[in-house]
Amino acid sequence: MAKSNNFEENARNLSNLSKKELVKRAKNFSKQYCVGKGDDFRLEEYETKASFHLGDDGKELVNETLQLGVDALAAMQDILYAQDKWSLLIIFQAMDAAGKDGAIKHVMSGVNPQGCQVSSFKAPSSEDLDHDYLWRCQKHLPERGRIGIFNRSYYEEVLVVRVHEQILKNQKLPPKLISKDIWEDRFQDIRNFEKYLNRNGTVVVKFFLNVSKKEQKKRFIERVDDPDKNWKFSAADAKERGYWDDYMHAYEELIKNTSTEKSPWYVIPADNKSYARIAIASAIITALDELDLEYPSVNEEKIAELQAVKKALLEED
Repeated sequence: MAKSNNFEENARNLSNLSKKELVKRAKNFSKQYCVGKGDDFRLEEYETKASFHLGDDGKELVNETLQLGVDALAAMQDILYAQDKWSLLIIFQAMDAAGKDGAIKHVMSGVNPQGCQVSSFKAPSSEDLDHDYLWRCQKHLPERGRIGIFNRSYYEEVLVVRVHEQILKNQKLPPKLISKDIWEDRFQDIRNFEKYLNRNGTVVVKFFLNVSKKEQKKRFIERVDDPDKNWKFSAADAKERGYWDDYMHAYEELIKNTSTEKSPWYVIPADNKSYARIAIASAIITALDELDLEYPSVNEEKIAELQAVKKALLEED
């Protein structure tokens, strides 16, 4: 069972740590939410609310911790971009109002825009439906040296499509392909696709923001009451709450069948947005650290050339 009771010991005095020790703390903190191989996964064993009590300095400490994570992530992304060998694909999936947009905004706030791209996937277009279901996502995969973020993804094909079977019937598939094994077939397709990406230098890290039904209701009401947030809410969002149990079953099944050691799911307690963002930043730092990133080396000839340029610059009038 994932527990969040070691936040206090990880958070205090982080500013005094070396980069190496900070990364180590991030790994230790995030691993409690990493599913890894998903064979025995059960969603009910993962919390939606992080349990920690930091006293009067809590808000300041949380903000400081997140900023340290953002700074570390920005530094690692700079090396990823310079090295130009690996790419990182980050996938966010969640129920409405779980905090995907806010997490992307805050966690990636320090990253150079040249090295990061965000793609959001809503209902497929008619052109999308004339291709296989992975097609529209493949077009947005990150280039080497870059971080790609999918706000929703091809996992919708085993989520909303599974909950609302009429969507599946409208996908122009030959009838004989819509069999009782279609979900297992799609899980296999996704596992193979992510294995292919990994073998070609794209690391895939996936986040399920695990928000409670109670907290979602609270956030929906806040969006109705706040005129500046009205645009983020629709009656359709509330209607989907009626399928909550179906969605939880679908999430459990997809995580169980598609979480692997090389392309893991992280089930993040999302009732506390700040805590969730720290956990997400920690997991991304962990993924980048495992790539053994380093700036490209420069040979002696290049160094001599640079020194000559420097000498000429210094001799200018």
